[in-house]
Amino acid sequence: MSGPDLSPKESATPETAFAELRRERPFMHLWLARLLGSAGAQMLMVAIGWHMYDLTGSAWDLGLVGLYQFGPALLLALVAGHVVDHHHRGRILALCLGVQGFVALALLAAHATGHDSRALLLTISLVLGAVRAFQMPAQQALIPLLVSPRLLPRAMAFAATGTQAAVIGGPALGGFLFAAGTGAVYGSCVLLFGAACFFVARLHYAHSPPAREPVTMATLLAGVRFIWQRKPVLGAVSLDLFAVLLGGAVALLPIFAKDILHVGPWGLGVLRGAPAIGALVMSVWLTHKPVERRVGRTLLMAVGAFGVCMVAFGLSRSFVMSLLALTVSGAADMVNVVIRQTLVQLETPDAMRGRVSAVNSIFIGASNQLGEFESGATAALLGPVGSVVAGGVGTILVALAWQRLFPALAQRDSMEREGTGR
Repeated sequence: MSGPDLSPKESATPETAFAELRRERPFMHLWLARLLGSAGAQMLMVAIGWHMYDLTGSAWDLGLVGLYQFGPALLLALVAGHVVDHHHRGRILALCLGVQGFVALALLAAHATGHDSRALLLTISLVLGAVRAFQMPAQQALIPLLVSPRLLPRAMAFAATGTQAAVIGGPALGGFLFAAGTGAVYGSCVLLFGAACFFVARLHYAHSPPAREPVTMATLLAGVRFIWQRKPVLGAVSLDLFAVLLGGAVALLPIFAKDILHVGPWGLGVLRGAPAIGALVMSVWLTHKPVERRVGRTLLMAVGAFGVCMVAFGLSRSFVMSLLALTVSGAADMVNVVIRQTLVQLETPDAMRGRVSAVNSIFIGASNQLGEFESGATAALLGPVGSVVAGGVGTILVALAWQRLFPALAQRDSMEREGTGR
């Protein structure tokens, strides 16, 4: 994640930079909202996955939870990007968090009254997919509006650290709370989303409504066209799509926790948090030692390493070895995330950030749900172990294929576009 050279006057130690960020109150309100909202979302997904498998005992139904989230996210992505570019992003984010809070409340009420069902969980998944289609581009596009350009690189790194902390703590806390019952998890999610809404409501920034632009296919597809015309960016985001599609094992973790590793809901929460631990450590490392050279080669190697970790996890029968494989996979995936998001950020003009972020969210967000469906479907045919191992091998093959299909990406040396001098 290379950035502009700083003069000695502008240079700052991490402590000084953090102190500066703390003085940016709107950014800190957003950071707290993202921390709480991400923790709530992670807990909610752990609860829904365990709840579905407890009700049906079906790997296929676990996959359907992912598919039902993917559909709305895919269908609404282009509309969401246009909305984010033309409306108040803070209000959009607050609405998304509020809807997720009501979803958790509805699940709590259904569980308490005995009205929980497979159909309800699948309907809830549709709602969550629609909400996140708007939430992801809105919160991604907010940070540049809240801090100065000089603080933006550190603000992005600090935001990523908070998100990873939530991804670690959310599933683990959800697993512990299952000891008190499913209702305790859903109730905690309600509180977390409510607190996140509170901090977003306190978020104030100068919002200048853009000129009215008619909604046409040209404006909706502007983000798609933008990515398509930049082959290194297209290669990076499509690489992530196929890596997640083939290599994701998240949807099958309830099966591994219950039937293969025999660690129960507490172990499920720890397994869900393991990749985030690796990602958090790697994000801290990359903040101090950014990838500045051979970024294309590094990206492909990281995706290949992710595939190797998935094969190791699928074959493991040891809880400790499984945790290690998932942790290393999270570290490898963070390298992928940092390089990909930096490439997109450096090449996207401000006026299109919402639309490009929305398209990118299909690859980095909705592809997770499609990957969950793929995992569930192949597990129904090959079993959970066969599904994970085959997906890991497929991810390795994709990384090798992308080296030939996208030579501009594979040969990319720096984050910045060669010859631009930016």
